[in-house]
Amino acid sequence: MILYAAILETIDPAKDAELLTVHKAYLQKYIDDGKIYAKGPFTDHSGGLVIYKVASFDEAKTLAENDPAVLHKSRKLTLREWRSNIE
Repeated sequence: MILYAAILETIDPAKDAELLTVHKAYLQKYIDDGKIYAKGPFTDHSGGLVIYKVASFDEAKTLAENDPAVLHKSRKLTLREWRSNIE
């Protein structure tokens, strides 16, 4: 199964704290739609990971780039295609 891993590195902690509620609400919509496989923060507080379960890299990129934390530059996005060995 091909999934898409969005690594969201925190680059502005103060702004990120302000955006946390809207960031979580944005992701919840796609959890409810079945487009997010997993999500959560890194335990070292450096950011978080969202794994998108969508049809294409372009769709994952659109969703990840429209995350308020990315739009408002509190987090830096790195998006990678990832193959899960769990089917």
